[in-house]
Amino acid sequence: MKFIEQLKEFLPEHRVLTGDSLKERYTHIWTMDQPLRAMCLVLPKTTEEVSKILKICNSNDIKVVVHGGLTNLVGGTETSGDEVVLSLERMNTIEEIDSESRCVTVQSGVILEHLHEAVDAQGLLFPLNFGARGSAQIGGIISSNAGGLRVLKYGMTRQLVLGLEAVLANGTVISSMKKIIKDNSGYDLKQLFIGSEGTLGIVTKAILKLEEAPSSRNAAFLAVNDYDSVMRLLKYFDQGLAGKLSGFELIWRNSYEQMTATSDAVRPPLPYNYEFYILIESLGSQLQQDQLEFQNLLEIVVEKEMVLDAVMAQSPSDVEWFFRIREDVNNLTDSMTHDQHFDISLPIPLIGPYIADCYEKLKTLKGVEQVYAFGHVADGNIHFMVGKENTEDELRLAINDIIYSDLKSIGGSVSAEHGIGLHKKPYLKISRTFEEIQLMKTLKTAMDPKGILNPGRIID
Repeated sequence: MKFIEQLKEFLPEHRVLTGDSLKERYTHIWTMDQPLRAMCLVLPKTTEEVSKILKICNSNDIKVVVHGGLTNLVGGTETSGDEVVLSLERMNTIEEIDSESRCVTVQSGVILEHLHEAVDAQGLLFPLNFGARGSAQIGGIISSNAGGLRVLKYGMTRQLVLGLEAVLANGTVISSMKKIIKDNSGYDLKQLFIGSEGTLGIVTKAILKLEEAPSSRNAAFLAVNDYDSVMRLLKYFDQGLAGKLSGFELIWRNSYEQMTATSDAVRPPLPYNYEFYILIESLGSQLQQDQLEFQNLLEIVVEKEMVLDAVMAQSPSDVEWFFRIREDVNNLTDSMTHDQHFDISLPIPLIGPYIADCYEKLKTLKGVEQVYAFGHVADGNIHFMVGKENTEDELRLAINDIIYSDLKSIGGSVSAEHGIGLHKKPYLKISRTFEEIQLMKTLKTAMDPKGILNPGRIID
């Protein structure tokens, strides 16, 4: 093909994969047994190479699908065979850690866990954290505006991006690589690319905000039997810890039981007697003082009977054990014949009754085998995992209807942090008005008039 020969004029052959070379590739870490379907896969190392690739694809009307860590949960990395797949895995350089400005400059293929390790060695913290950190890449994290376990304290990815470089569909490089927090000089163009799932441009580089590494980390599991108690405890610990509360995770009873039933590594820190289990985390700078403060607050909620049971982590290994329970969702999916995932967002006071209603409806739906709920209750984000006996559309759509149908009336969202991709596109109108969607389409047409970038994602 002519355009492939054009790519090989500036990319070495081992970075333009075609034919049998694609058999070892895939579209998601959960589908490694299914070979990638694509016209070719390209492996750029620089922004300049990405620019040249997009110029060629745009001039030849070739669709481009971007691949990062391949942990996307909404079909964002799926292909049909008539696309160029642009993988950012070779763009994996941490270019600079600026400890004085407290920021780091990275290429988009840097893996989150590698970034954590690098800045930790400098006494700094990149606070974004979630279960897929060992494979998720910075470009995909930015493009999906990822959240995770510490949004309560540090915000979503959007709050952590200082500067950004991205390449438009026609190869134009948009670069605003600044280390400053405040910049009110016109439109903040980087925000167009954060959360746009690669549909407006391909993120190639970023400057990310860092924090001083905390010297203390405390965690505890609490147990209660009603959702009102969950809300009271959130307010209590947020106020009592005075800015140190970094995590407040809620796990429903049956989810907790399954999460801790598979091995000694994730044994239950509390017995299976309660309806809700809360995992709290605090980060601070005074090791002994923070531990004592955390312990005193726990003792008070026990004495006042605000909780039915509680256990505090006594060591760093205990903290890791507690969070391993929450993060290792494989303990849920391994029990399922087929699984369907959700990450909805809704007002915090409505979470308890909304999830209870979904549980009841799903349990009576023929074909549903398991229902598990857990999530970042402090920022209104609940994850659902539904185990089902088949993958037929009728069952899939019925499950979707139960979980999504009432979100619009309460001001919720079908996606809290995973994005829209291909899978949630029919439900975008639940979260966005007609006028908002039309404006999205206007932006897409203006920035990618031929529609080659991640086509079909979010909007048509």
